[in-house]
Amino acid sequence: MSGGVYGGDEVGALVFDIGSFSVRAGYAGEDCPKADFPTTVGLLSPEEAALELDGDKEKKGGKVYYIDTNALHVAREGMEVLSPLKNGMIEDWECFQAILDHTYGKHVKSEPGLHPVLMSEAPWNTRAKREKLTELMFEHYNIPAFFLCKTAVLTAYPRSTGLPMGAGYGGSPHRSPVRPIGIVKSPLAGDFISMQCRELFQEMNIDIVPPYMIAAKEPVREGAPPNWKKKEKLPPVSKSWHNYTCNEVIQDFQASVLQVSDSPYDEQVAAQMPTVHYEMPNGYNTDYGAERLRIPEGLFDPSNVKGLSGNTMLGVSHVVTTSVGMCDIDIRPGLYGSVIVTGGNTLLQGFTDRLNRELSQKTPPSMRLKLIASNSTMERRFSPWIGGSILASLGTFQQMWISKQEYEEGGKQCVERKCP
Repeated sequence: MSGGVYGGDEVGALVFDIGSFSVRAGYAGEDCPKADFPTTVGLLSPEEAALELDGDKEKKGGKVYYIDTNALHVAREGMEVLSPLKNGMIEDWECFQAILDHTYGKHVKSEPGLHPVLMSEAPWNTRAKREKLTELMFEHYNIPAFFLCKTAVLTAYPRSTGLPMGAGYGGSPHRSPVRPIGIVKSPLAGDFISMQCRELFQEMNIDIVPPYMIAAKEPVREGAPPNWKKKEKLPPVSKSWHNYTCNEVIQDFQASVLQVSDSPYDEQVAAQMPTVHYEMPNGYNTDYGAERLRIPEGLFDPSNVKGLSGNTMLGVSHVVTTSVGMCDIDIRPGLYGSVIVTGGNTLLQGFTDRLNRELSQKTPPSMRLKLIASNSTMERRFSPWIGGSILASLGTFQQMWISKQEYEEGGKQCVERKCP
């Protein structure tokens, strides 16, 4: 059977966009996802989980997973923290299934067999993983229809030509949806910025104390040692869970303090920039000046980063021009004319202005450069999900699904033919 139409316009399709940092899921046709929770999950052995009173857990293959923001924030003895994804691709299938079970049960609140599923994937996903995912969705979840789509294509949708410049958490993919040859990947992303913040706190002798440890704190003057009381009877938590809670403090610091400078980092110029005051959860507070510009500079100029060889890394603007250079010469004007900025990392203050300025210098004079960056925080973070929501709700898309019947006739290999 070739390309049979799954249903009319109202098929109630579900859109899943599972990234390195968070899971977004919801119904096609809606303007924002129903579920948005961390991809990171807590793992306990069944014996330890049996002692827990709360029922907010998913069981899979003899393991017990704690999923979603609230469940993750409870300090539990021996709970390890892990992610099913590595480099944007699924590595731990049991954990991935636990996330899907949680999404269906707690957020969608509907049977999987009732809804077709459109799922995003990393541009560099492998054939074996695509086929395994197709098999999982049809065999285990018994869904009526399925479609896999690259995140870059969904980000650019509904434009037919564009270059999505995604700066997310676990790596920055950049790619042209017109040609799959233009994929350029850089390891400089959100987790890289977090690492730089950790080093800054070490240099300044600032302790990162996550809120779960704090029973009470007293106000202190700026720069003075914090005066806080540790909670009594804290369970012996795992190192991975403690690091996860510390990272949340660092991510709040990133969003509140960091700024991308207008031009390449200069110590004297940075010293004259206004400082930003920030208070840590334990009450320690101080002003941050030049360092708040120095940390994000690594995204644009990797040679600035201590301990990294700048020669092997590409800055954000270099990644964009390299990606365009790998594509056919006749589509390059269309790519330069539609550089789409997406991903939570791009919300750093001054990011788009600096990218625009650097790309203007690198763009050939014959090309017209246009940067497309939504002012809405939600749209920038959820752009692949929103693209999937539009696509899966279109009447013209309904003949594109891999139907259950097609899967039964052609096997899991049909994903390569139907989902380019």
